[in-house]
Amino acid sequence: MDKLFRSQRDIAKDDLEGIIWEPLESIDQFHNLVRNSKLKKKVIFKHSTRCGISRMALNSFERNYVPKDQNVTYYLLDLLENRDVSNAIAEELNVTHQSPQVIILDNEQVIHTESHHGIDIKKIQELL
Repeated sequence: MDKLFRSQRDIAKDDLEGIIWEPLESIDQFHNLVRNSKLKKKVIFKHSTRCGISRMALNSFERNYVPKDQNVTYYLLDLLENRDVSNAIAEELNVTHQSPQVIILDNEQVIHTESHHGIDIKKIQELL
């Protein structure tokens, strides 16, 4: 299978460098994760499976980011399959829609968002 065009489920099955991705597939699931960010920080990685830049950003994140705190949950959003969820994220969290994009939530608030080549692993590591 061509790795560039793998589905969200295929990517979520990968446990690369200790990251365990939960597929983000519904608006209800998104609302639940926002509420639960009071208990655990949440990382949302918005990914387009047809975009080479998005694939490179995801690969870089998986290769270079090392989870330090087990009190974080990681979600992977396939934009092509779940555009409605991406739109809800943009509207409800007041963040500009981008892909690839990393959004970090803590206590129901966005504490960090980056996109494209601006995704800074060291900064994310510091926040988590």
